[in-house]
Amino acid sequence: MSRKTVAKVIAGHQHERATGTTDLPVPREGRGSLVDSYEATLRDYLARYPDISVVRLLEELRRRGYPGGYTVLCQRVKQLRKQCHRPPVERFETGPGLQAQMDWAVYTLDFTQEGRRKVNLFSYVLGYSRRQYLHFTASQDLETTLREHVRAFEHLQGVAATCLYDNMKVVVARYEDGEPIYNTRFLTFATHYGFRPWACRPRRPRAKGKVERQFLFVEKNLLSGREFRSLEHLNEVAAWWLAEVADVRVHRQTRRRPIDLHAEELPHLIPLPERPYEIAEVVYRTVDAEGMVTYGQNRYSVPWQYIGQVLPLRITDDEVTIYGPRLEALTRHRRFPPTERHRESRQQEHLPPRDVTQRRAVLRERFAQLGSVAVQAQPKTCWDRMAEDKPSHLGELLGNDPTPPRPAAEYQHLLFEESDAHADTEEETDSDQEDDGPGDEPS
Repeated sequence: MSRKTVAKVIAGHQHERATGTTDLPVPREGRGSLVDSYEATLRDYLARYPDISVVRLLEELRRRGYPGGYTVLCQRVKQLRKQCHRPPVERFETGPGLQAQMDWAVYTLDFTQEGRRKVNLFSYVLGYSRRQYLHFTASQDLETTLREHVRAFEHLQGVAATCLYDNMKVVVARYEDGEPIYNTRFLTFATHYGFRPWACRPRRPRAKGKVERQFLFVEKNLLSGREFRSLEHLNEVAAWWLAEVADVRVHRQTRRRPIDLHAEELPHLIPLPERPYEIAEVVYRTVDAEGMVTYGQNRYSVPWQYIGQVLPLRITDDEVTIYGPRLEALTRHRRFPPTERHRESRQQEHLPPRDVTQRRAVLRERFAQLGSVAVQAQPKTCWDRMAEDKPSHLGELLGNDPTPPRPAAEYQHLLFEESDAHADTEEETDSDQEDDGPGDEPS
């Protein structure tokens, strides 16, 4: 039996009950609930505070004498929430060159060469023409955000007067008294190009509806049904898609192509400055024992004379420049892409010379750079070091006052005692010889 047949039978029974032309029993009316007398209060709170919790509503109703419990109140609030409809969002259109919107999106894609990984999508949309700039990156840090802004400005050949942002840390540092405090470096970037950043209120995604809607279009049209080898290949396809699909389609809201409206908006955009903003990152790295410095888990060579020193590195999108202690440029390397790890860029001239004569010449040159004092100095021999150590050792031993000499008079009695003892010994010997006599034999 189909649903329509069942619905038709039920509707017929209800009509018969209402007109009294049936013998079927009339359903009993439901009992009243303790929440009925407080329903007006609930509707008022839900209209003013759509996200208020049931616990908070129970506290307010307790103050008004509500005797019921939490469960019955939760069931009634659930019914009332379905009936409460948020007011429709009014679409806000801006004039040419007045506003742009920017945001990030994160996707997890399966690349045929790089495997599964997360990528970040930068999107910048002009509010009037709906023309946009897209680029996939490996991170969302400050340097990447500023770099993609510069590329977006160059792609669109101008800058809108105001740009809407959410509360990303690279734009908004914090809030004080309900007002956003912007990142100072991002403000420096904004003043360089002459536009004003505008942070939207938290938890209001509809404030940037133009850029948010573009992400859904990218997911359904660009990413769906296509395979990508790597991040670089993804950006190549995205550039083609922007030119051949996104820019030339008829927009559903404006009923015109974004590329045509952009031609009308272009004279109202802020012109680009003569020089783009300098976005290079500067970091310090220590040269290891192999004469290499590390950045982004990749290694770059440095002349071997600087092993053990801490040197500044200037990082751009495609180049790594290494400077010496006096900020002189020592060498330049092509930067490895962020997707590559554990790679080395080594230049042969950075290795120490293998010729002994040449190595001695280099050592003499470096020794001469130390000055005249270093040239006159000579290493000490072992005998020189021993001669310096012995006086210091004797000085420790002779540091205290020695025992003072005694006067000679104190030794006189020792001399007389020794002579008397010698005389007594000679007398005893003579007396023994007389007692024995000559010719007597010992008994």
